[in-house]
Amino acid sequence: MLRTVICQADYLLQHSYAKGTVELTGAVAHWWALKDEGALSQNSGWIESSGHIAALYKDELFEQKISRAGRARLQNFGVLLGHNRVVIYIEPNASETIEITSNTARTHLLANNESLPWSEWAAEFRNKMPDEIQALMDEVAAGSSSSDHTKAIRERLKQIMNLFKVSRYRLVEADGVPIDSGRAIRGGVPNVKNNPQTGSGGGRSGKQGGTAGGIYSVFLKKDGVPGQRVQADIFPDVRWVSIKDGTREPGDMEDRAARFLLEQNVLQINADFRVFEDMVTMWAAEFGNAASTLSFIEDAVRGWFEQTLVETVIGVQTLKDSKEWSIEDVEAALSEESLTTATMPRYHVNNAIKRELGSKLGKLSA
Repeated sequence: MLRTVICQADYLLQHSYAKGTVELTGAVAHWWALKDEGALSQNSGWIESSGHIAALYKDELFEQKISRAGRARLQNFGVLLGHNRVVIYIEPNASETIEITSNTARTHLLANNESLPWSEWAAEFRNKMPDEIQALMDEVAAGSSSSDHTKAIRERLKQIMNLFKVSRYRLVEADGVPIDSGRAIRGGVPNVKNNPQTGSGGGRSGKQGGTAGGIYSVFLKKDGVPGQRVQADIFPDVRWVSIKDGTREPGDMEDRAARFLLEQNVLQINADFRVFEDMVTMWAAEFGNAASTLSFIEDAVRGWFEQTLVETVIGVQTLKDSKEWSIEDVEAALSEESLTTATMPRYHVNNAIKRELGSKLGKLSA
């Protein structure tokens, strides 16, 4: 059994319906939108036939990200849906002041002996998103049957929005427990991993958070340049995704409730998560598994679990920039596993669903 060896560029040219480039700072992004065909999965054993991302230099690929890692980086570049049909190669530009080299193992590229600025390039690419990729995402999103619960959730939370403005963290001197106010650590000696004098970062940045007022302190600088206060929308953009309607790929967010993309303020909720499906199944049985009630039940279940996740996201984000919460802490609290944990309590969600279904479908007979 013989197969002609072709390069990745030729393969992408044959199996894409659109391609182009985006100029970035110090680099060029080459992109391809792949055809929706069997080749996406059938050819994966011998070539990267579906969506992925990599660095390109002198016709050689480095830092190639596929599968879950590839999806995560593509989402960082703004490709929130249809990841399996988008390929992006970033080609850094060498110049008199920037030397592009590879590491010894030839797996990573270095710019002046430093890692490539993927985050900066991702932000630029999002702002210059090609129309063809945006159209592809819109096409995939059009297949979703999820309802928009944003208005209802905003109305419910309007009455308690003051509770999402958490009070400033204050030191409390417990009996017999000395406090070092300079470090704001009980006992006066900070943990080794956060102690700049001991060197080790323990996987964290070691940066301290903001001062009084948390995120609001950025507006309170006395000698700053006059400006207009802008109130950012704290509510995330929510998107339900599912394998059924093609908005989620197998293996992506598998058996996880949700994913939050911090930089884009986007909350993706996995409609196939078994906790949600079990709740739908239980209430469908309560109403005799009537086909006419299924859409109402799914909508109610999604609406109340969505509220739980939205509250979690906006609640955790109020802790940002405080002294005891580094950006790594916030990211951990909003990880896929943490958001899944947030959906585990059922009692109050179940009661809310019961009330909503009772008002729409009538009370269940005893």
